[in-house]
Parts: sequence; C-alpha cells; structure tokens
Amino acid sequence: MSANSSIPNAMPPIDTSYRRIIAIALPVLLANLAMPLQSVIDTAIVGNMNETAKLAGMGLAIQLLSLLLVSFNFLQYASSGLSAQALGQLSNHADNNNHNATTASPLLSILQRALLLAFLIGAVLLLAKPWLIDVGLQALSANPESGLAAKTYLDVRFWGVIAELMNFAFIGWFAGQGKTRYMLYQQGFIAVLNIVLTLFFVFIMQMGLVGVALGTTIAFWLGVLLALWLSRYHLKISWAALFKADRQYLTKEKILRLFSLNKDIFVRTLILTLSFAWITRLSAQSGDVILAANAILLQVLSISAFALDGVAVSAETLSGQAAGRRDWPRFRTIIKRTGVVSYGLAVMLSAIWWLAMPTYLDFMTNIESVFALAYEYHLYAVLLPLVGVGAYWLDGIFFGLTAGNVIRNAALILAAVFFPLSWLLYQQWDMTGIWLSVWCLLLLRLIILGGFLYRAHQSGSYERLQLEA
Repeated sequence: MSANSSIPNAMPPIDTSYRRIIAIALPVLLANLAMPLQSVIDTAIVGNMNETAKLAGMGLAIQLLSLLLVSFNFLQYASSGLSAQALGQLSNHADNNNHNATTASPLLSILQRALLLAFLIGAVLLLAKPWLIDVGLQALSANPESGLAAKTYLDVRFWGVIAELMNFAFIGWFAGQGKTRYMLYQQGFIAVLNIVLTLFFVFIMQMGLVGVALGTTIAFWLGVLLALWLSRYHLKISWAALFKADRQYLTKEKILRLFSLNKDIFVRTLILTLSFAWITRLSAQSGDVILAANAILLQVLSISAFALDGVAVSAETLSGQAAGRRDWPRFRTIIKRTGVVSYGLAVMLSAIWWLAMPTYLDFMTNIESVFALAYEYHLYAVLLPLVGVGAYWLDGIFFGLTAGNVIRNAALILAAVFFPLSWLLYQQWDMTGIWLSVWCLLLLRLIILGGFLYRAHQSGSYERLQLEA
C-alpha cells in the first residue's frame, strides 16, 4: 500500500500530460487572439488610406495607449488571483454553478472593486488627456504630420480608456474562475463589432481617422455591457444586485490590496512597455516610412505573444499547483513539457507567418514605400515567435511560483542592459539595429529569467525563488 493510499483525503496527483497542458492553453489562446485584433484592424484600415503619415501616426497612437493602459493591467492579474481564491473558499459552501446571493457576494465584490478602480484610473487619464497626448507624442519623437494624425486618433480613443481598463478587470475575473469561454465571448464580440463599426464610419460615413477611433471606442463600451450581462448570468443575480455594494467587502483596504498584490508586476510591466515605447521612438526618429513599416510588422509580435500566452497560462497554472504542494519533481516535469509545447507552437506560428506574410502585408497597407520596406524586413518579424517564446514561457513559470521579487529584479536587470545596448545597435545599423533591439529585448528576458531558474535548479532549492518573492 502506498503512503498516499493510507490518507483518506489524499489529493490526486497533478495531471502534467501534454493533453492537459493543451486543454488549458487552447481556450485561453482563442480568447487572447481576439484581443490584439483591435489594433490590427485599426492599423489595416489606416494602412490602406494611401497616407504614410496617418499610418505612422497610428503606430505612435497605439504605442502611447499601450504605455498608458498596459501599465494598469495589474487590474487583470489581481482580479484573477483574488477571484480564484474566493471561488476556492465558496466551494466549501455551495456548488460553483448554483450561486445564491450570499455565496456570490465575495466574487461580486472583487469585480466591483476592480471596476471601481478601473473607473477612477480611467477618469484621471481622461481628465489629463490633453497633457498626456502632447507630452507622450513629444517623448516618442513624433514628426509634425504623424503627430497630428496620432492626436486626431487619440482625441477620440481616450473616451474609451475607462472601458478598456474595465476590460482588464473582466478578463482577470473570468479567468480566475476558469470561465475562459466568457472571455472568448466578450473579446470576440468586441473584435467583430469593431470591424463592423469602423468600416461603417470610415467607408460609409467618410470619417477617416476619427471613424477608426470611434468604431473601436464604441466597441469597447458595448463590450463592457456584454461583460456585465455575462457576470450577472454567471452569478445568477439580478441587475439591481449586480450594482449593489456590500460595505463588508468594498473597503479602502480591500481596494488598495489590488495595488499591493501586484506592485512587482507593475514595475515589470512598466519596464517592458517603456522598452517598446523606446523602440517606437527610435522608429519615429528614422522617419514616417520606417515608423509605418514597423507599426505593421510589430503587430506580428502582438498577435504571436497573445497566442503563446495560452501555453504560458498552462505553465503558470500547473507550476503554481506543483509549487503549492512542494512537488518539485513534478514541477521540473511541468517546466520541460510546457517548454516543449511552447516551442512547438512557436515553430508553427513562424511557419504560418512565413507563408502568410506577403498576403498579410498586402492586407495591411497599399502604400508602396511602406510595403517595400516592411517586406525587406519581414523575416525579422517571421522569426519573432521563435525568438520570443522563451520569455513568455518562463514568465508563466515565475508567475506560477508567485516569485514577485524575481520578476521585478529580472525586469530591472533587463532595463540596465537593454537601453544602452539598443542605442548602440541603432547608432550602428539604423533600421536593422531597431529589429536587433526587438530581438535582444525578447532574448534578454529569456536569459535573465533562465539564469534565476538555473541557479535554483543547481542548488536543488526552488523554494528560494518563492522566499525571494
């Protein structure tokens, strides 16, 4: 008789099969792929307006929005972790598919706190809109024409920042409870609606850049309404109950906990976002054609990253379970198998991009000079999944360990190395230097995180990573 068999309530072993890894990753992958479609759709429509400055301006606008909004995606991580914990506690009192008003309160309050915080942050950003746009575009070295195009777009898109921040909260809240199909419904709805509205405003109403921004903004707000309906349906409560706050849970301390849980992730995300803003700045300094071409090619990175994040979520989920049980042999198995799946998916993505790149570039722009430059450098973009997969995979492992300090310290080391190295590469090789900088940013993340993991592996003590956290 095994040791475990003598324990009445022994937990079953963690399923680390390739089938289980893929089963976790697939719905997340599908939901994630809908997310970057907003910027891809907008860029493609502007890229076919026959004006390089407008396409370059779109690149600047999307990067500035990313810098502002992604810095607050701790709303997603906090909502995910807290809702997962709350669901585990609720399972002791009620079936997860049969919530009543009492058992739904902790879950509902987590969502309410996240949405309230999203609203407050978004309102501040909206009030500071003129200053943020002007200072942001100056920091990105916008040229006069592309800067004007970016400002035209951002003046409208800013009215959707509250909805976009709320979107982070909904994604995390659904994901923490394993309701990935709701994520897919919401993100798919936003993407489809964005296409329809943007095409209507641009080609029927002839609204140009304003129409592109308006279609996306309205799509995000309607996505919030759908997410509220899905939340009410999931909790099986009335509309009145959905908006009724329970003072027991909606306290200042609990709201501030959303910040404290993710301060290290905030530092890491801010450094990564500033790194890509730096790459955009280098592109802007090289002229509108280079900026426009890179705006198109970097969409490949965005789409690929969201796809690869599906496996990273598998790595996070399974490594977190193994770390929680201190099952380090199984933890090592999870590292190996999620690595195999991650790199296998990366090979597939690079192969798909290699075959689809001419069609993709033709779809994204009809500006001959931009198309020619983008095609000249398309192999750098085709290889992005293979170059970047290691960074996303190890991110998942360390998130699973909740090794916050390691994640933060790795980002600080990255910043110390990347920015001077990138500047030297740019000074030496201009456009090629920019793309080598993108590769370095991804590879350095792999090397630094891999170094931390290797050190723990050699010492035979993975607990030290958690203790450092």
